[in-house]
Amino acid sequence: MKRVYSAANIIDAAHWANVLMSHGIEAELRNTTLAGGVGELPFMETWPQVWVADEQEQHAMRVLDTIARGTAPKRPAWQCGRCGERIDGQFDECWRCAGADPQAP
Repeated sequence: MKRVYSAANIIDAAHWANVLMSHGIEAELRNTTLAGGVGELPFMETWPQVWVADEQEQHAMRVLDTIARGTAPKRPAWQCGRCGERIDGQFDECWRCAGADPQAP
């Protein structure tokens, strides 16, 4: 197992573990209850951590890096076929009539 991320709080660490899992990478949270050890242990060693299997480390690091940089491919705006509303590319559904984007993945 390899550590790919650590965070000052459990919410942040759990978010990134969920992101990895949504990309098919098995992620494990560790150090979720060590906050009480601050003072006795180095504070960064008590932070929650995200760990993945050795063979998934490179893929996990690419996913985290791509998402953190915000370089996910951007889709162009589209026009709803039902009502004609112009919709930002980040949305798969029309806000006005719930029509689906025909180009959505």
